[in-house]
Amino acid sequence: MWSRIKLYLKNFDWLLLAAVILLSAFGLMEIYSVALGQGDLNLLNFYKQIIFIAIGILLLFVFAMIDYRFLKSLRRYIYLFGAGLLTAVLLFGSNIRGTRGWFYIGGLGIQPVELIKVILLIFLAGYFAELATKVKTLRHFVASFFGAGLLMFLVLMQPDFGSALMLGAIWLILVALAGFPKKYFITIIGVSLVLSVVAWSFFFKDYQKQRILTLVNPGDNALVEGYNVSQAIIAVGSGSWHGKGVGFGSQSQLKFLPEAQNDFIFAVIAEELGFLGVSLVLFFFAVFFSRCLLAAKRAPNDFSIYFVLGAAGLIFIQMFINIGMNIGIVPVVGLSLPFISYGGSSIFSLFILVGIIQNIIIKSKINY
Repeated sequence: MWSRIKLYLKNFDWLLLAAVILLSAFGLMEIYSVALGQGDLNLLNFYKQIIFIAIGILLLFVFAMIDYRFLKSLRRYIYLFGAGLLTAVLLFGSNIRGTRGWFYIGGLGIQPVELIKVILLIFLAGYFAELATKVKTLRHFVASFFGAGLLMFLVLMQPDFGSALMLGAIWLILVALAGFPKKYFITIIGVSLVLSVVAWSFFFKDYQKQRILTLVNPGDNALVEGYNVSQAIIAVGSGSWHGKGVGFGSQSQLKFLPEAQNDFIFAVIAEELGFLGVSLVLFFFAVFFSRCLLAAKRAPNDFSIYFVLGAAGLIFIQMFINIGMNIGIVPVVGLSLPFISYGGSSIFSLFILVGIIQNIIIKSKINY
């Protein structure tokens, strides 16, 4: 038992882990900074985030010790569990700001959709790995779409457009990696455009439409729908090279910047730590992605490649969208900045992803 643990730790990718820990440390620093502006210095969220990260690290090491091939063998059962979890939250979950996507247990909120991202990755990576030596037909393409589509539909029912978008991104990443004919993707683009028009006309709520319109000109309605984006842009621009210092950001400390611990934490980093701080954050993300690409290059099988690249792609897209929200180039869709934003469900799921990637790395090194 101990010899196995030592062998695993010897082959651990400590640089990958360091990048994740340092990104989380940036998040902790800025969550503490935001708390300084609350008046009564309520550090509850700061202390909770420390606990979340500690549990996340524990989960990372646990999943690093679990053979990823075992998870692959259980992918259908894991998928059914995920679908059941999303159904349960629709029936029994708590409604927070118009979204029924949370379970509350002992005062702690749990958002199942974060775990669903991991579940869908495992399921689709296993499915496409089985097709690796076969001709990819339209039937396989459609089957994978409906597999992802069911989970997306259940998430849209909450409604949580941002998370549904990320589930769709997982599917697109993996079908692209699987090597389906280009005509299928052209069809998807056409169908997506039609569905977008239908959704705009019949399903999008007024506030969702306004978020998209605000993207064109956030200053046009800066005191209402464009307020969040306008304040985030001001915060990012005011940081200059060195920033104003931790705890001295006017937008965050004077509460002009909403959701400063979640959706707009990047703006807090930019304002308080400036261009240099932002560059350091992006550098740590670059280290993370480079280690994932190296892991995929050395991966021993197709499932490993699909999973590692799918996980890296998911985190990259979520990072890009969150930063894009903060600088006004992407509509506000309520996506957190990976490893940095406040939230236990997101931290747990991300660290589980990294744990599985670590197991893939370890298995590729010890060859069994």
